Amino acid sequence: MSSDTGKPLLLYTGPTPNGRKVSVFLEELKAAYGSPEYDIQNIDISTNVQKEPWFIKLNPNGRIPVLVDRSRNNFIVFETAAILLYLQQHYDKEGKFGFNPAKDPDTYSETLQWIFFAHGGVGPMQGQSNHFNRYAKEDIPYAKKRYIDETKRLYGVLEIRLSQGRDWLVGPGRGTYSIADMNVLPWINIHKHSMVESLDEFPLLKDWLKRATERPGTKAGLAVP
Repeated sequence: MSSDTGKPLLLYTGPTPNGRKVSVFLEELKAAYGSPEYDIQNIDISTNVQKEPWFIKLNPNGRIPVLVDRSRNNFIVFETAAILLYLQQHYDKEGKFGFNPAKDPDTYSETLQWIFFAHGGVGPMQGQSNHFNRYAKEDIPYAKKRYIDETKRLYGVLEIRLSQGRDWLVGPGRGTYSIADMNVLPWINIHKHSMVESLDEFPLLKDWLKRATERPGTKAGLAVP
């Protein structure tokens, strides 16, 4: 079920925020280092192909994205945050997008904190907002309002972080564009889909999104697949 051109990595993904977290990082790595090259296997989740036995062998949770590292004995990684951390460990050799846990343990911890914040909060809450406002067969005003409000609350947390004299979520000084930013960026990028029509009430977050999406690597990654 996969293409094989001999490229080091194979990414099973689709046009979702979680999928695009990984493609953004891969394109940023390519822009910085010229590698790694990767193949894309587009997974149409509307067909439930991700629930088929061959895919469940890759990810028992039946979700995208999944990364297969052909250069490391076809090692399989699922869960977006885990994939980002894996790629940073093995392919960001100069630490341009992350921090060394031995040499800079505090900034590394901050990176994990913001990754987990997004992974456990922003994605799930926006996903619920998407579901109840766009796809649910039953109209439940309470659920619609709850998840829009919670999405905005989480945006406010990011606004607070950026208000501390920062351009990016982690790193010394004004920060460094890192996997902490990439892990939440694709969700903020579809804020209108989650019924947050404008970021005007979060001006620093709005500026952060503009800075990030103007980067060539990030722009390329948001277009994959």
